[in-house]
This record gives sequence, structure tokens and C-alpha cells, in this order.
Amino acid sequence: MKRQLHHLITHTADALPANIAVKHKQRSVDYHTLAAHITEAAAGYQQLGLERSERVAIYLPKLIETVVASFATSYADGVMVSVNPILKPEQVKYILNDCNARILVTSSQKAAQLKEVLAQCHDLHTLIIVDDKTLNFAPPPHFTTMGWNTFTRLSSNTPHNQNIDSDMAAILYTSGSTGKPKGVVLSHRNLIAGAESVASYLNNRQSDKILALLPFSFDYGFSQLTSAFISGAQVHLLDYLLPREVLNLIAQEQITGLAAVPTLWSQLVELNWHPQIKQCLRYITNSGGAMPATTLQELRNQLPETELYLMYGLTEAFRSTYLPPDQLDLKPGSIGKAIPNAEVMVLREDGSLCAAGEPGELVHRGALVALGYWNNPEKTAKRFKPVPSHHGGCMPAEIAVWSGDKVYRDEEGYHYFIGREDEMIKTSGYRVSPTEVEEVLYESGLVKQGVAFGVPHPVMGQAILAVVTLREGEEGKLLQRYCKQFLPTFMQPQIIIKKGPLPHNPNGKIDRAGIFRGYQDYYLTE
Repeated sequence: MKRQLHHLITHTADALPANIAVKHKQRSVDYHTLAAHITEAAAGYQQLGLERSERVAIYLPKLIETVVASFATSYADGVMVSVNPILKPEQVKYILNDCNARILVTSSQKAAQLKEVLAQCHDLHTLIIVDDKTLNFAPPPHFTTMGWNTFTRLSSNTPHNQNIDSDMAAILYTSGSTGKPKGVVLSHRNLIAGAESVASYLNNRQSDKILALLPFSFDYGFSQLTSAFISGAQVHLLDYLLPREVLNLIAQEQITGLAAVPTLWSQLVELNWHPQIKQCLRYITNSGGAMPATTLQELRNQLPETELYLMYGLTEAFRSTYLPPDQLDLKPGSIGKAIPNAEVMVLREDGSLCAAGEPGELVHRGALVALGYWNNPEKTAKRFKPVPSHHGGCMPAEIAVWSGDKVYRDEEGYHYFIGREDEMIKTSGYRVSPTEVEEVLYESGLVKQGVAFGVPHPVMGQAILAVVTLREGEEGKLLQRYCKQFLPTFMQPQIIIKKGPLPHNPNGKIDRAGIFRGYQDYYLTE
């Protein structure tokens, strides 16, 4: 029985020790070796004083060490916090402080990027440098700093593992509609139930070779690991610069499973696909936003024998729905039905079920519903709420996740996405808070007033538009340069500069809704 996250590897190692588990460039490890590395790292964490449920942050590109550090945290009774490697130092600092991270696993290059903020991460006490290089700066004096080889040899003891499946396993940060990212707390049960569910409908098997392209800080990206490990399959890690690299690796390694977001699919369909790819690629999946109809058709033309699964999900419940390949023509535009071991409902505000064709809020119940938001009871109470009991009066009300997304279902139970109830921007597979973008605009010192929102984009789903009034004498080019310095690529806005003050509503606040209405038909093509 796979009860905790690390058991996905250790139990598979018992059954299929010689199967390749992870491959990165020219390196590969089998399940037996990967399990041994995880045991060593878990013992190292505990030797460093990691207490039960303390957080280990991992700020790395996709490496074999990234996988080891992540799953070893589970074995050591810690909580994994995967930090997107493209985030800027201020954003990383926020996450490290918000979750009170005690240990940071990173590289010498990434650590150097953080040198100005590390002293402000007050709960952090240890840096583990996976490439074993000497840092070119002096860490804060109270820090313990060591290389990966030293770390994995700290202890030969068997790790103490007391957690159960309902305990915390991970915190994944996702942008909220009003400000800083929220840490979604996931249990071992959440992650294992998700792996079982996805692997079942994708029919994953030990012969699969799954290409991991997406960041592990993204639940959809981390799922490539868990669904592979529960099946005894192998995962190929890739941080690509050009879309062509993706197709080259698929052909070279005979990849059978590929997950991506609409932005990447739109780039890939522009390329010529080698005949080898059409022969080996068994399935592809899409999530992180709706795939444009033209991209969908081009993919089907390129890969006539490949199964294509369209999926909808949210970090608070992992995956919620999927549309099987045989329903693409029968249910165009649908996000499908609930994934196995989950129930998806369309509810009115009072919690009653909507009729077929009636818009309502998508509500997800079952084993995949997260524990809530880290250290944020107010936001947790708003999103994680009870639903009417299916058990009459004999059971307490069950907590479900209310997605904030408007959908409807047809007579056959297939769901269709309408839009978000809040102001979140969905771009390139990411959910971006407009407030988070606006904070950077104001922090530049160049902006007098500004708002950010999403506008339609043919590839990204939405692009970020910022309408600003600059301070007297300032230049728009300086603001664009500042955004490039302090925001990751997917959060950088196109800036429209207004000469006069932005309109205000009767309460004296900037009239965000009015400004948005003035640009809602502003369709970006580049």
C-alpha cells in the first residue's frame, strides 16, 4: 500500500528494481538506486535537525537531485516546497519566509542570485548546494552550507518516518486574486490519489517513457513524476530553450507520454514532426488553460495515432476533469467529466445543484481536495467550504473546494468552462494575480497609478496588459526594463501609458472594472 509520497519510489523499487526511473541528459538511475539515494538524503535531512512537518524548499531546475531532494523530504517527515526556478529573488524570499523554510536545496548559481535576500530569510538555517561548487559570496554567518556529496553522507541511519497519509506532504504556491501567492497544502493522500487517478485514465504502464517539461512547482508538472513512479515508468527531465529541443528528445528517447500547456502546443505545431515521433508518442495531455481550436486540430493532423487528453484542474484539487480522446469530436469545447475517484458538481450559491445547461460554480469533492492554504485561515475558509452531505444526518459536512470558475454541464454530464469569477489572469499555463504585477509596477518608483489585467491572446490564452500613469519626467522604457528585471517572463506586462490620471469610482478607488471594459476587446497578436 502506497501511503506516503516517497513510497511511490520505494515500493516500485521493491517490485521493479532494475527499471530506469529517471533520466537527465546522459545520466540515468534505476528504481533501486533512486530509492537508495532518497534514503541517504532523508537521513541527511534528519541529521541536520529537520523536525517533523518542517519545510524544505527546493529551488532548482529539473535534475535527478531535484527528484531525490523532493521525495527524500517525505521520507524524513518534512514538507516539500518546490520553488519555480525562474522566480526572481524577491519572490523566492517571499515563499521562503511565508512557509518558514528551514533548509534550502539549490545550486551555486541559484544561491548567488539570492545572496542579497538570504539574510532576510529568518527561519532558514541550511543551504545544500547540489553541484558541490564553492559559493562566490559569504552566506549569512548563522547558515550551515554544504555540498550535495557531503549532505548525502551525513548519516548512515535509517530515517525515522512517523507520518501518515493525512499529514502534510507538500506546499505548492499559486497566485491568488488579491496579492501574494498562496501556499496550497497537499497531503500524502492528495498526491497519491492524484497519481492513481491520472495513471489509471492515461493507462500508464512500466514501458512508458514520460517527458517532464513543466516546472515541478506546478502541480501538473509534478504529476509527471508521480504518475510515472506509481506505474514503474521512466521520466525524462528536460529544461528546454527552444521547442525544437522537445521534438528532438521525443524522437531520440522514443517518448510515449507528453504533457504541456497551450503556449507550448502552439509553438510545437509550427514545427515539422519527425515520423519517429508519430510512431512512439502514445498520448499527449493539455491543461493550464483551453487549447485553441486551431492548435487542437493541427495536433490531431500531426499525430493521427496519438491519444489526446484535454484536462482541467486547479492546484487546490489537482486535476478535476478530463475529456477522453474518443469524445473530442462528440463534445467540442468540453473540459470533460470528473477524473476517477472524484466528484465534480455545478452548484448555485446556496449549494444546490444546477440543472443541465445552467451556469454555476464548479465544486470538487473527494480525496484530491487539498488541506487548505498555508497559514491563511481566511482564504482557506473562502475556498474550502462544506457541501450538502450525501450521507443524510449521520456524517459531518464534507469540505470541498469551490473553484471560483463558472461552468455548466450538459444532459450527459460533460462540463463546459465559461470563465473565472475573480480577476485572475491565466497566461501560458500560469495563474497570475493582477495585484502581484501591480505591486512591482509601484515598487519601481516610476508609476503614479496603474492597473493590470488579462486580454485575449491567440497563443498564451491571455496576455497581461498594464495601463499606467507615469510620474512626471519618467520614461516607459525604464518601467519595461524594471519589469524584466523583477518579474519572470510569464508575468511581464505590455504597458500602455496614459497621460492623464486613471478614472476612479465613487469610493475613490481606481475604476479597475471601467478600465478593463475599455480594453476587453484589445486583442494582442504578438
